[in-house]
Amino acid sequence: MRGVFLDQRGALTVTGPDAGRFLDNLLTNDVGKLAPGRAAYAALLTPQGKIIVDMLASKTADGFLLDVPRSHVADLIRRLTLYRLRSKVEIADVSDATRVLVVWGDGLLPREPQLVIDPRIPGLGARAYLAPGAPMPEGVHEVGLEAYREHRIALGAPMGGLDFVYGDAFPHEACLDQLNGIDFKKGCYVGQEVVSRMEHRGTARTRVVPVVIDGLRPEIGAAVTAGDKTVGRMGSSVDGHGLALIRLDRAAEAREAGQPLIAGSAMLTVEKAAWARFAIPGESAA
Repeated sequence: MRGVFLDQRGALTVTGPDAGRFLDNLLTNDVGKLAPGRAAYAALLTPQGKIIVDMLASKTADGFLLDVPRSHVADLIRRLTLYRLRSKVEIADVSDATRVLVVWGDGLLPREPQLVIDPRIPGLGARAYLAPGAPMPEGVHEVGLEAYREHRIALGAPMGGLDFVYGDAFPHEACLDQLNGIDFKKGCYVGQEVVSRMEHRGTARTRVVPVVIDGLRPEIGAAVTAGDKTVGRMGSSVDGHGLALIRLDRAAEAREAGQPLIAGSAMLTVEKAAWARFAIPGESAA
């Protein structure tokens, strides 16, 4: 097994008798029904249906732990506090007392510490929430962040803030509907009407997709163009491969016109992730 500490991740806890119901009224997924030691992928949205922040939410003995980018912990706490009203919940920043570890690869998962499986994609790995200074578990070989980035990109897993912009992307654009991040049968939550409308009308034309890069790696945020039209935005990448937020209908038109997709000085070719249930340019149907 391979592992790396994700020190750019932070954590907060939501505890109290109303914690599950409180989060279910806000997040895109049903976290209240989680069993201890299990995790759900979810997001908090604006009323207009755009992603404020996405997260892994796991059940703890006395509530829930939310694994989010460290840079967004304070804002998420502020927003949750505004929604708390009379709910019997306590919200706390535990980032300084929690170090996020991800492990993946062949072999047996370590017995200790307790791990929660990442629910997005099989093979993406599992996470543990350790005290600062805790050692790498026995049987796990520590690697660098670049190795995890290569692994994540190879699986086509988007990362918020890199592959899509917080406050600007809809859940379908970030593929939450494909990655077990939305429960379409749960009760109301903030932004639900927009998400449901996009699902039932099939209006998600923009998606984060894997791309093959022919040339120098483009910078994150670089415009993806076809001819004189902008069709998307480049996300994270490694040599030869990356993720990009692409208007698939415009990319299909460019393909039919024989126009390459360009980001920086590189040419991009859209690929289909193994988990994707939507069509990419060159396919006739999802």
